[in-house]
Amino acid sequence: MSQLIVIGFASEADAFALRQELGAAQKEYLLKLEDAVVVTRPTEGEYQLHQALNMTGTGALTGTFWGGLIGLLFLNPLAGAAIGAASGALAGKATDYGINDDFIRQIGKTVPLGGGAVFILARDFNMDKLLPRLKKYGSRAQVIQTSLSDADEARLRDTLAGTGGQALTAPSQPVTD
Repeated sequence: MSQLIVIGFASEADAFALRQELGAAQKEYLLKLEDAVVVTRPTEGEYQLHQALNMTGTGALTGTFWGGLIGLLFLNPLAGAAIGAASGALAGKATDYGINDDFIRQIGKTVPLGGGAVFILARDFNMDKLLPRLKKYGSRAQVIQTSLSDADEARLRDTLAGTGGQALTAPSQPVTD
């Protein structure tokens, strides 16, 4: 099942660094990213969405291939490729894959000026190996929203607060006979 995590930063550079870190973690099979979007707020009243996947470009590339192939059947591959690229780009632009853009915009309005937020949609988390990698962001990061279990969300918040993601319990007393 996919989980959503939104982490905010006072610096947009930290948000982009986290997204890059998550991409590296995916290559190590620590999670399966379905979408990772960075929202930045360069000026008052303006926010920008930086999608990890460019659906318009992907659609244009796919459309070019299929349009060219179909164009070969009608002995005009260049026209087919051009028509395919245009229709693929339009289809890609209309595609909303992953996290709902309206939800991203709603939370993006709360990002501070010069700051950023990372919206992560992923599954198959290996929390034991991911949390130590997130510890370096420490107090610079703030968990805005998650769909994680209460226990995993608490571990994430503890890690970013600098307590290492361990349960906050008193040390056990030695047992004496």
